[in-house]
Amino acid sequence: MPTPPVQRSWRAALAIYLRAPVITMLFLGFSAGLPFLLVFSTLSAWLRSDGVEVAAIGFFSWIGILYSIKFFWAPVVDRLALPLLTRTFGQRRGWMLLAQALIAGGLVGLASLNPTDNLAMVAALALVVAFGSATQDIAIDAFRIESAPDDIQAAMASTYIIGYRGGLLAAGAGALYVASAYSWEVAYLSMAALVGIGVITVLLRPEPARLSLNTQLIHEPRVRAFLRTSRGKPKLLRRSGAWLLGAVVCPFTDFFSRHRLKALWLLVFIAVFRISDLAMASMANPLYIDMGFSLATIANVTNIFGIAMSISGGILGGLLVARYGIGPILVLGAAAATLTNLLFAALALAGESLPFLVMAIIGDNLANGLASAVFIAFLSSLTSKAYTATQYALFSSLMTLPGKFLSGFGGMVVAAEGYATFFVIATALGLPAILLAIWVSRDRDLVPRPVPRAA
Repeated sequence: MPTPPVQRSWRAALAIYLRAPVITMLFLGFSAGLPFLLVFSTLSAWLRSDGVEVAAIGFFSWIGILYSIKFFWAPVVDRLALPLLTRTFGQRRGWMLLAQALIAGGLVGLASLNPTDNLAMVAALALVVAFGSATQDIAIDAFRIESAPDDIQAAMASTYIIGYRGGLLAAGAGALYVASAYSWEVAYLSMAALVGIGVITVLLRPEPARLSLNTQLIHEPRVRAFLRTSRGKPKLLRRSGAWLLGAVVCPFTDFFSRHRLKALWLLVFIAVFRISDLAMASMANPLYIDMGFSLATIANVTNIFGIAMSISGGILGGLLVARYGIGPILVLGAAAATLTNLLFAALALAGESLPFLVMAIIGDNLANGLASAVFIAFLSSLTSKAYTATQYALFSSLMTLPGKFLSGFGGMVVAAEGYATFFVIATALGLPAILLAIWVSRDRDLVPRPVPRAA
């Protein structure tokens, strides 16, 4: 059973945001958010402005699949030592530096191309950037979990969200401004230079303390059993088998052995926690447009209020978890993220109403910022320190896939039933998450209740 956290005063909870590991995640979050739009909407804008056909641009959305299947190579990031880099910087920092090199190299390569003449090469380099970005996400998540105890993970998640939003702004609005003032080549070279923020952060911060790979492997009963039964076999076969068992099999068996029958319900909870807000996401912009709002109004409200509220929600979530623990705030986050979808149903019924639009954007982003911060902290607490990269990559992929899948049917529901009914259905999808959050919050083995601090 995990050690119960000590309940902090409000002053002590606020002071958490001044800790070095928490501040570090601000810059690593920026590094994680920067490449995302550069292979999606920003790249699409460049391709279209250079005359690339819309049909061809649509296929570039498939690049995003890499972010949803990153758990396939997470065991490699978790366990494979990189020549020179791991020895010099450590496992986590070495992989982050390699990923950042891939991102920067891919962006420099993109800057040197004319998309209309080299569309295949543009696609290849965009894949390099996306692969580097997804790999960096794996390493950053592992670095975050291993750098600090569970009770400040929510604060680290909230500063990560702030940094990530900053990276999105730089790669979105920032890149477009530079491209309009100079050129797309200068814009992408500027973004490649901003990768240096992540590089400098990695170089300045220490590698988290962790057991060596050989020590971890030798403590695995399955690995020891394999080594005993494979005596007399070729050395390469024994080493490869031990590595595969430790890197691929053990992360999954470890989770089920620790949580037993609860493991399946935990996986269901992870899958449904964000299903409500992810399922409705595809129909938010069509709703605004069909209600009659101008593109300028949509951009101003969603960017200004949306980003501000998302950041505020993340900070609030980290503060509340530090003060009250993960359990009650997990229930609050699940309920808020689900029930705020009703604001969009109200907007659909109200029509073109700016106050209703602002209310929906504020409520939705505030709730999702809070829910994201507490849920990242919860997933981090479920992750074994021996398999941080692999287990967290699996959790984060499972968290987004069901909602993204259901989101694809949103247009069909709206066409048949209308926007208001669609957002009510999206709200109903989140009710199981609230019930499971209540179950999790009452389980002291999963979320220990904070112990009142000594006077």
